[in-house]
Amino acid sequence: MSYEVKVEAFEGPLDLLLHLIHRLEIDIYDIPVSEITSQYMEHIRALQVLELNEASEYLVMAATLLAIKSKMLLPVHEGNIEEIDYEFDEADPRDELVSRLIEYRRFKEASIKLKELEANRSAIYTKAPMDLNGLQADSSLENIDLEVNAYDMLGAFQKMLRRKQLKAPLSARVTRQEVSIKDQMGSIVNRLKKANGRTNFANLFASDDKAVLVVSFLSILELMKRQVVKVEQEKNFTDLMVELKKETWDEDDDSFE
Repeated sequence: MSYEVKVEAFEGPLDLLLHLIHRLEIDIYDIPVSEITSQYMEHIRALQVLELNEASEYLVMAATLLAIKSKMLLPVHEGNIEEIDYEFDEADPRDELVSRLIEYRRFKEASIKLKELEANRSAIYTKAPMDLNGLQADSSLENIDLEVNAYDMLGAFQKMLRRKQLKAPLSARVTRQEVSIKDQMGSIVNRLKKANGRTNFANLFASDDKAVLVVSFLSILELMKRQVVKVEQEKNFTDLMVELKKETWDEDDDSFE
């Protein structure tokens, strides 16, 4: 199976780190490196399964986290520092990362504010009045409101993969399955309809084939983008729930590339 993947929901390694810090309610100035590294590596494994081109950027940050974790594990010398001929680097190994995160958060908050200003300005028209009767609203101008973060989706995907690995038999015969994202989108919608329009995220991954699992995940992201479904989470660490927003689905829709 060959398919090209382009996902714009994942913004970068710093964005993932900020998401984990907020999700775990961690003080950005006192990051528990061991815990954040463990959570970060879980997301990295999911990215590698998805085979996204952007995964290499996350691996660089993973190496940085592991290096910081190693430095944090080094023993602290409590002897007389004047008797030692060489100098110790007393700086906290997390300082540089914290500075990058704070700077990134500052720019991210500024970009959100600019988007709000842009949205407010776009609602102001200066041209002369015209007759708008009969005109339909352009759905492409509607804001896409995702109930969960893209990294929440990635974490749920990795959690589902671990469950399938634990349930997998010791020996099995693997058969290659050909499935397109368009077909899988229709299949997911049909599953939701049979489940009265709402089901657990993991229930949409019936297959054990890795390629089918990846296509299913990308199909859910595309359905969210098109506002066909919405994904909700009651609180941190609870299962994601997928709900169908549209009662009809155009099976002849071939606009997805």
